[in-house]
This record gives sequence, C-alpha cells and structure tokens, in this order.
Amino acid sequence: MTVALLACGALAREVLDIREQHGWDADVVALPALLHMHPARLAPQIERRIKELRDHYERIIVVYGDCGSSGAIDEVLERHGVERVDGPHCYEMYGGDLFARLMAEEPGTYFLTDFLLRGFDGLVVKGMGLDRFPDLKGEYFANYKRLAYLVQKPDPALIEKAHEVSRYLGLPLEIYETGYGALEERLAALMGEGASTDRAGDADS
Repeated sequence: MTVALLACGALAREVLDIREQHGWDADVVALPALLHMHPARLAPQIERRIKELRDHYERIIVVYGDCGSSGAIDEVLERHGVERVDGPHCYEMYGGDLFARLMAEEPGTYFLTDFLLRGFDGLVVKGMGLDRFPDLKGEYFANYKRLAYLVQKPDPALIEKAHEVSRYLGLPLEIYETGYGALEERLAALMGEGASTDRAGDADS
C-alpha cells in the first residue's frame, strides 16, 4: 500500500527520521511551518494537498495536531476520510504526560523544540516583528514565566541556542529530553505497529 505522511514542516525532519528507523514504505510530504502564524489557513491548505495526493496514494495520514484551527482540520479530515496523529499540537506529542504536568505546574510555560530553536530567529524574532519592533517583546511574552525545551535529539548547538533564547526573553530555562515521545508511538500505531520511544527525562537547566 502506498502511504503519504502529510506533515507539518515543523515535524518533517522528525517524521523522516521515524520513517527511516521503522523502515516504512511511505513518502513524507510537508507543508510550510510558517502556516502556523495563520492558523485559519491550515485546514484549507491541508485540504488542498489531500486533493492533490489522493490520486497518487492509497492512504494519507496527516501528521498535524489541531494546531489552533479550532477543529477545522478535523472537519476537513472527516470530510475526506483521512486520519491524523492524535494530539492538540507537537508539544503535547513530544511531551505526553510531561507536557500536562508542566502546564499544570505553570500555565505560563513557553515551549521550545529542536525545530523551533533551529528557526527561532526567523520564525519568532522576524516572524513576530521583534527585529523591527523590539519593544513588543515585553508585550508578547509578558505572561510567560519559564521556558521548557523538549529535546528530540541532543545537540550542543541547540542547547546553547536555548540558553541564548532564555537570556533574550529573560525567562528561566528547563531542559527535558523527550525524544520523539508520543509522536512516534501514535504514528507507529497508525502504521500498524508498536513503537519503542524515549520517555521524558529529568530537567536540566
């Protein structure tokens, strides 16, 4: 069976790695991660790609959460009979129970992932206009109390970047090695197998 994994660009590298680890015969097709800056555009763009892919693949699995679409993505998927990986967003997919615990402890937690750190300057600083209007930083992040970096693959350069972001935002940093967490587990279940995943580790700051 030919399978397309229609993934958010923020998850594409990780989905490719998971595919290789499991040896799945599936193509990974990614949509731009910048769509997250405009959640209302997510469902229409996902639907467009489903229509383009359905004549070429027997099965399409969407690797997105709800991602702020207020249920619009699931409405599209139901209309087309397409499944997606369970979860509201990638932070919950990576963190699982850890994500829930961190949010219960401190709702004002700003989450970082490998992808977000690699593209922080473009996605956050430039994407939110902070390079042009630096005073907005205080307004945008006024309600955040800490940073939580969910590490997919330990990388000294990304750890250093996380500390740089911590200094930039003036927020304390906590680091957790989650691996691919529930993302891998749930995707493997959809692909018809179990998964062995790294569980969330202890914090390091």
